Amino acid sequence: MASPHPSAAASRYRTLLSPLDLGPLTLRNRIVMGSMHTGLEDHPGDAGRLAAFLGERARGGAGLIVTGGFSPNRSGRLSLDGAQASEHLLRRHPRITQEVHEADGRIVLQLLHAGRYAAQPLAASATAGRSPLSPFRSRRLTRRGVSRTIEQFAASARRAVEAGYDGVEIMGSEGYLLNQFLAPATNRRRDRWGRGAEGRRALPLAVAAAVREAIGPDALLTYRLSLVDLVPGGQTWDETIVLARGLQERGVDVLSSGIGWHEARVPTIVTSVPRGAFVPLTAQLRREVDLPVIASNRLHDPDLAESVVARGDADLVSMARPLLADPHLPRKLAEGRSGQIVACIACNQSCLDKVFDHQRASCLVNPRAAHETELVLTPVVQRRARRVAVVGAGPAGLEAALAAAERGHVVTLFEASQEIGGQLRLAARIPGKEDYALALRSWRMRLASAGVGIRLGTRPSAEDLQEFHDVIVATGVTPRLVDLPGFAPQAEAPAAGPQVVTYQDLLEERAVAGERVAIIGAGGIGVDVAEYLTSPIPSATLDAATWREHWGVLDPSAHRGGVAARRTPPEAPADPPTDGRRAREVHLLQRKETKIGAGLGRTTGWVHRAELRRAGVVQHTGVAYERIDEQGLHLLEDGEERVLDVDTVVLCTGQESVTGLAAELLEARSGRLPRVHVIGGADVAAELDAQRAIRQAVEVAAAL
Repeated sequence: MASPHPSAAASRYRTLLSPLDLGPLTLRNRIVMGSMHTGLEDHPGDAGRLAAFLGERARGGAGLIVTGGFSPNRSGRLSLDGAQASEHLLRRHPRITQEVHEADGRIVLQLLHAGRYAAQPLAASATAGRSPLSPFRSRRLTRRGVSRTIEQFAASARRAVEAGYDGVEIMGSEGYLLNQFLAPATNRRRDRWGRGAEGRRALPLAVAAAVREAIGPDALLTYRLSLVDLVPGGQTWDETIVLARGLQERGVDVLSSGIGWHEARVPTIVTSVPRGAFVPLTAQLRREVDLPVIASNRLHDPDLAESVVARGDADLVSMARPLLADPHLPRKLAEGRSGQIVACIACNQSCLDKVFDHQRASCLVNPRAAHETELVLTPVVQRRARRVAVVGAGPAGLEAALAAAERGHVVTLFEASQEIGGQLRLAARIPGKEDYALALRSWRMRLASAGVGIRLGTRPSAEDLQEFHDVIVATGVTPRLVDLPGFAPQAEAPAAGPQVVTYQDLLEERAVAGERVAIIGAGGIGVDVAEYLTSPIPSATLDAATWREHWGVLDPSAHRGGVAARRTPPEAPADPPTDGRRAREVHLLQRKETKIGAGLGRTTGWVHRAELRRAGVVQHTGVAYERIDEQGLHLLEDGEERVLDVDTVVLCTGQESVTGLAAELLEARSGRLPRVHVIGGADVAAELDAQRAIRQAVEVAAAL
């Protein structure tokens, strides 16, 4: 990957961008696009879309690409129609490998047997049982079944190489089948495939040996190794190192770090996990084996990635979701454009949450991801460029302005406040969501590079916008108020009774919460506000050691599985917090009778619910609000009247679209007025759905 600015690249990302001999291959840099299932792997008819998705990352400069997981047999599929490395499916894959190779990329196919995680009735594992992730009980693999599984791994690997892949990766981490055989908690066999640590690692070693024989010496063999299982009854560090050395003896070329099982009650990749929290384990592994090692998990920051490789903590860095957000991340680093990288915020809303719901993955900040053939931003010739006004600089407006400008239109962005970001700027103030600010920084840099004119502190009228061909109205939302006695927000605390504020007042620091707080509305915003009011100071996300202690992560060399025994956080703290947490009594209330946080993301909701329990937030469901007066908040709960003696009531009761400008433009429409497009929250105020808003913004810009 040639760089027009080699001196800039050499001075800042010299090690990360340097070539590396890896087994039989030479990689152009140390950046790996780790395995991510997108949903495009499952059906032969999606091979063209998958080729476009992976080819885009190869053109963007990734040194090595690892596909999503393909099962070696039917029982190992993640779902009934999940991906399997069958002859029928892989017959379509030469177009994928050719697309990557034409861009000078290298690609390996990941072989993944789901084991007890398979959400289908053919599930099989080391021991019979059901995982928390599947409705189906897995059967125990017979000894013949184990032997056939080894053969099927080898046959699948051979087919992958025949389809043009540069090699294969064996998934031995994250709690899938091979990991299940390694852990005493899930392998209670008394035959040669169990009965002690040596028997438990026999299957992974046999699979590695069979795959190496099947693909020969000229193909790359990587193994994703669980460095810490984060489940009771997982592996010890000594067992992991013995396994790693055995894999090396059987011809594995590189070890890729895996962290935690999917069922672990410790978050490993969500945005509240500190950056590089698990790098010390990768560094320790690298000292124990004579193989290249790939670091992974929360390595989104290129500066951090460079330091990890430069220090010798790892030989390569896996940047899976960052390359989902920006397929051209490596190229931008090489060209000295690191500030223009589309920042992944590790929200999981459009990627992992979608996959676990059996939908096609994408990316909140890059809706074109895995939709490259459908959502196309075609450049316009200069004579067809339109003058475009975008009003509102929240996520929808920012992305609409950028997408339109990148197509070649002349764009002016108006924002009534003095800062861009809208509701996303507020979200970045929630402890654990600090990385959301990276997205705003990225938008600023990219808007400037695209030549978008930005007018802050400006609220244009319909008359002001007549000179434009198109006006994209992205004026966002305003907090919805409650029409009950005493619920009107107050600028100052009253002489008696609680002060009523909106979540926006609180997060923009126009109001300060007292020691006893009631939060009305327990959707995503209400949960965020509860964490904002109760989280440790400073945020545990900003210090890896504090975070590990917070979540009970232990040294796997001293504690099997690397995690403390499961604890049940108290519903209310018995004593004032001693860990820096803000000492407040917080009540979180909702009208629905469902569990609070039930509508949060599949991969992140449980983290937020655990934090609420740990902080002692008092949760109320099925309540009816009556009034607020000098006594406090009056409500009905379980059919009985109750008064909460609080000094602050925070309204998180939803949002309403800000539609004034759109109505003004549409009402004044005439032949000479611009075309009007309403997007984001101004179109639908739906619980701050940034995913929908940003995709809608790109779709509108693509159609201009």
